[in-house]
Amino acid sequence: MLLNLHIKNMALIDEIEIDFSDHLNILTGETGAGKSIIIGSVMLALGGKVPKDFVRRDAAYGLVELLFSVEDAETIEKLKQLEVPDIEDGELILSRKVIGNRSVSKVNGETVTLTKVREIAGLLLDLHAQHEHQSLLIPANHLKLLDRYGMEQLAQDKENVNNCYKEYAALRKELADNSMDEEEKKRQMDLIAFELKEITDANLKEGEDESLEEDYRMAANGKNIVESVGNAHSLTEDAAQEAVDRALREMMSVSEYDTELASLTDSLATISDLITDFSRESREYLEEHTFSEEEFRMMEDRMNTINHLKAKYGKTIPDIFAYQRDLEERLEKLEHQEVYLSDIKNRLAKIEAQLSKVCEQLSNKRKKTAKTLCDNIRRALVDLNFLDVRFDMVFEPLESYTASGIDHAYFIISTNVGEDMKPLWQVASGGELSRIMLAMKSCLADVDRIETLIFDEIDVGISGRTAQMVAEKIHGIAKNHQVICITHLPQIAAMASQHYLIEKQVIDGKTVTEIYQLEEEEQIKELARLIGGVKITDTVLQSAKEMKELAIKAKVN
Repeated sequence: MLLNLHIKNMALIDEIEIDFSDHLNILTGETGAGKSIIIGSVMLALGGKVPKDFVRRDAAYGLVELLFSVEDAETIEKLKQLEVPDIEDGELILSRKVIGNRSVSKVNGETVTLTKVREIAGLLLDLHAQHEHQSLLIPANHLKLLDRYGMEQLAQDKENVNNCYKEYAALRKELADNSMDEEEKKRQMDLIAFELKEITDANLKEGEDESLEEDYRMAANGKNIVESVGNAHSLTEDAAQEAVDRALREMMSVSEYDTELASLTDSLATISDLITDFSRESREYLEEHTFSEEEFRMMEDRMNTINHLKAKYGKTIPDIFAYQRDLEERLEKLEHQEVYLSDIKNRLAKIEAQLSKVCEQLSNKRKKTAKTLCDNIRRALVDLNFLDVRFDMVFEPLESYTASGIDHAYFIISTNVGEDMKPLWQVASGGELSRIMLAMKSCLADVDRIETLIFDEIDVGISGRTAQMVAEKIHGIAKNHQVICITHLPQIAAMASQHYLIEKQVIDGKTVTEIYQLEEEEQIKELARLIGGVKITDTVLQSAKEMKELAIKAKVN
């Protein structure tokens, strides 16, 4: 259940907070007061697109937060499977912050993707936005509604069909990819043979590229290294060594006359020893590290060969080996193509027979489920003033298999006595579509575990007795679900468990949208406005009061 809605800096909304109750929550207000902003904000938090300029111009960011209470054990388990954090206490906060051209969505304080938000939202809330009933004009949506209604009965069969179809489609692709004439077969075998020879001739060894690169880096600087060490060795072995030795002899000849000269003589002796050590070690280094132009070129050629193969067959040597194994398998298939294709065809025939069977099983269950759904929708339509309605579903086989079966199914309806039943999109008007969608929602509400339903002006195109029947139907849904309904009809508003008024005001020279929870007397005044328009007389107020009283009696009954 949606406990709280918090919106900040969205369009005309500076900041509002709404605490919703269970059962029927009604939102009313003048046209342009900001009702669409509230629904738009909710859709935004649930992962919808960010409308252009939706954040207030004078604000650094916009924020929407939804606080849910989740009590259904199965829903909690599904949320845990989606890795929703901290759901054990039964509360969940969905938030979305919009900053410039980017937005951040969070669930219980943890940043998540919009895809994850939509998955979570689908378990918590069903939003019927304006014009959603137009989706009934698309036949493909009818089968989706049926599958949603029969999700428990159809789930295993749908999974069987999907798994079977994946294997079927994979085998069909494999057969198509490997079916070719002799000329194409020879061309492919020649290409594979060429590529295999190129790889095998290289005689690659795993890890050789890494050690080769290290040796190459050293060899690339080998000439400079050898020249520099050789020059340093020559300088220290000849001139430097001779100069230090002469200086040492001079110091030793006079050090016995002055004791202070002893430390200086020792320093020169140490320098002489260091130069001797450097000269010996540098000579040994030069003997071990000689630069060979021929070896360097061979190393360079080997690296070019490896990099050439990497560019064609894989980024690493293990990737090249994997490609080589794939080539060998492909060559094996081509060399024994007739046997290989025969095996695929046999497997394809078996999986197609299995797919046909599971598709038929799913279709039969769908037809059985459709009968129950259509009967329930028909009864709901009678409750919504379709007195002589007939409602059914037609099933037609598709020309080919799909991941969801072989059914093309769509609803048909007749709303008047003596009229033939026709596809829904051919006969229903806007107002009728709204009521048909409401009837479907009421039927789906009986099987869905979703606790909260939002109806945004589902009353479009209806009035009078029909409006009263729609109000009673919405109230019926609200007995077992939380319903949040934006409406212009007083008949629906009168059924409210909790009633909110949305108003547009000018505060400090700025237009803002505010929302208020109405007390009983305020509800009567708002009903009077919905009934009477601009001028509210005592008669209109009395009518509003009577309408509220009748609604209370209807809810009790």
